[in-house]
Amino acid sequence: MHHTLFEFSLADENATSALAAQIAKRLKPGDTLLLEGQIGAGKSAFARALIRAKLGRMEDVPSPTFTLVQTYEDDAGDIWHCDLYRLTHPDEALELGLDEAFETAICLIEWPDRLGDIAPQDALNLAFSAQDTHHDVIISGAYEWPERLSGLHV
Repeated sequence: MHHTLFEFSLADENATSALAAQIAKRLKPGDTLLLEGQIGAGKSAFARALIRAKLGRMEDVPSPTFTLVQTYEDDAGDIWHCDLYRLTHPDEALELGLDEAFETAICLIEWPDRLGDIAPQDALNLAFSAQDTHHDVIISGAYEWPERLSGLHV
């Protein structure tokens, strides 16, 4: 059962980047983040900031809208950034190798509803929404997430 852990109002991209950097420090291989929200809600900006923070460098982070998956190699564990918008069946995610990546990499999944039943039960959910002047994010998760994210703030 997922419980709401945090609700944040992100005033701008700097606030989004600050939150992403705090979460990045707490991630390890085998972690999956499910990034929900409509187009323009802030999912890609968050993913880009998290990847750059985790890698510790200014990395070019293109949206994986057409490639479906962008992978980033890192000594601390690879990062998979996936945009599953164009998938029509969860089996297509398995064909991308996601089942193995869920175990060995840090996975950032945009449009996680496309995963159906294969979404990891221990994933962290981030639900983004665009408001008139800012973005909101609701972070929920079970298992060890409450403890691991203790002290998160923007």
